[in-house]
Amino acid sequence: MTGALDDILTDLAAEYERLESILAGLTPDQWIMPSALDGWTMRDVVIHLAQTEEGVTESLGEPTGEWTTRDVTLDQAIDVRVHNDPTPAADTLERWRAASSASVAALGRADPTVAVRWAAAPLKPRTLATTRLAEHWAHALDICEPLDIALEDTERLRHIAWLGHATLPYAMGLADIEPFEVRCTLDAPSGATWTFGPESATEWITGSGASFCRVGARRLAGVDSGLAVSGPAAAQALSVLRNYAA
Repeated sequence: MTGALDDILTDLAAEYERLESILAGLTPDQWIMPSALDGWTMRDVVIHLAQTEEGVTESLGEPTGEWTTRDVTLDQAIDVRVHNDPTPAADTLERWRAASSASVAALGRADPTVAVRWAAAPLKPRTLATTRLAEHWAHALDICEPLDIALEDTERLRHIAWLGHATLPYAMGLADIEPFEVRCTLDAPSGATWTFGPESATEWITGSGASFCRVGARRLAGVDSGLAVSGPAAAQALSVLRNYAA
């Protein structure tokens, strides 16, 4: 591993190991049952994760190539790729295992200073690894919810909370909002406090770090999150928060 990436890659590998332990216990019938994502089975969710992990390895191998051009929305492009993929449910876990293992290895070899192509914009390997953690965690929720499996909140969420805050300007831009500074003071699962943004910011978001991450993953509405907002535009920031590209 590259020293500058050790912590995020360690946590990424741990998130993968947790998901693998869940997936390994699925029955054939569970693999084809609906996930929490509308129109996607459990198989579809994991195929998407395998496809994107393969994309990580591809991008790191050819960082300057162009593959983000599309004439439909990203969500539409992803949905088409998933439903056109011929991999049967029985082979999906092994495909994801191979893809995720190769992805972590490629990230470990990557030059941390070189940005590589990704869905919406080039990302440096550390940020790319963080997006992988965020996506796998969010989709683990989509898998666990219908199966009534409790997914424990861990300190690994700090990476996802950082990502959500760091990409607020991007999220605001998507909503045609002039970006503004936001201070986030969030409670970690351990009881520690995570802080992001300058103390001088007039807009504040405070409360559960796990809820903040769920809002960013679009698995929880900001108004239902229990997060407190302070400042004339803080609620607007919370409403556009997202951990992934559009």
